[in-house]
Amino acid sequence: MSTDTVARSLRALALLQARRFWAGAELASRLGVSARTLRRDIERLRELGYGVVAERGRDGGYSLEPGSTLPPLLLDDDELVVLAVGLRAVTVGGAEDTGETALSALAKLEQVVPSRLRRRVLALQSHTLPPGPDAAAAPVADLVARLALACRDGECVRFGYTGADGTWERHLVEPHRLVSVDAGWYLVAREPGEGEQWTAFRVNRMDSCTATGTRFTPQAAEAERPQEIAYAAAATFARRHVGLVRVYAPLAELRETTGPWVQGAREETATTTLFPVSADHVQDLLYGFSWIPEGYDYEVVEPSALRAQVRSFGERLLRAARGPGEDGGPGAARPG
Repeated sequence: MSTDTVARSLRALALLQARRFWAGAELASRLGVSARTLRRDIERLRELGYGVVAERGRDGGYSLEPGSTLPPLLLDDDELVVLAVGLRAVTVGGAEDTGETALSALAKLEQVVPSRLRRRVLALQSHTLPPGPDAAAAPVADLVARLALACRDGECVRFGYTGADGTWERHLVEPHRLVSVDAGWYLVAREPGEGEQWTAFRVNRMDSCTATGTRFTPQAAEAERPQEIAYAAAATFARRHVGLVRVYAPLAELRETTGPWVQGAREETATTTLFPVSADHVQDLLYGFSWIPEGYDYEVVEPSALRAQVRSFGERLLRAARGPGEDGGPGAARPG
C-alpha cells in the first residue's frame, strides 16, 4: 500500500468522524478520487476494524456505525488543542470523582501532542480558566501532565520546592503516583538515598521541574498507602488552626499502627508521643482526632482554646449517646 493510499484512507476516516453522513459523490469529491477508488478505501477501513456503513442508491453514501468499542480517533490540530485544554481544566481541579480518570487520559494525550501545538495549548488554557484563585491553573496543569508521564514511564524528575515553612530546596525523586487532595494534586515520590522514605509534594509549590531521562524500576508503595501520605502532607499546609496532642503510646508503635498519618510526630518519652495537628477549620481538627487508633488515650496539650472546643464537642457527643428519654439527653433544657 503506497503512502498516498494510506494518507487518503486516514483522510477518509477523519471526514467520516467529522460528520454523521456523507453522500458518496461528495465524499469522493472531497478526497479527489473516483467512486471506485473510494469504495476500495472504504473496504480498507473495514479491514482495519472500522464499521463503515454504505447506503446504496442515488442518495446513498457512507457513515460510521456506532460500535461497542471506540476506534482510534483522528483529530485535527484545533480539535487536539481543545481536547488537551479540556482535560487539563478537569485535572487541575483535582476532583476526586473524575480527576484520576482525566489524569490517565491526559497522560496518554500529552504523549502525542506535537511540540508545535504545546504553546497553543498553554495560551488557550491561560485565557479560558477562571481568574482569581485559579490564575496559576495553566502552569499547574502543564506540570501535572508532565508528572503523570514521569510516573507512568518510571523517569526521575528534578524540581525546586517551597515547603510549608517557606524553605526552598532542590529535590531529585522517583515519582510514584499523583493523588488528589482538597481540590489539588500531590506527587507521592521516593528520594533515592533517603532511607526508602516516601514523601508527598504539593504540585503547585514546585518550580523548574525537569525530567532527567534517568529511568528507575517502580516500587510498590502499598504499605505506605499513597493516599495517606498525600493527606498527611496536605495537613502541613492547613495552618489556620494548629494544636499539639499528647498520645499515650510509643512513637514506633503509632507509626506501625497508623503509617504515614503520624508524620511530623515526635517522641516525648518512651511511652508518649507529641503529635502536631492542623486544619483550615476547627471541625476538621476535631474530626482528625478520630484517626488516633482506638485503645490509645490522648490529650490536647495546646492551645487552651482547643481544649475548650474539644470539651464542648465531647459533651455534645455524650448527649447524643444518652438518647431522648435519658437525663441530659437531646432536647434537655440548657442552663441559662
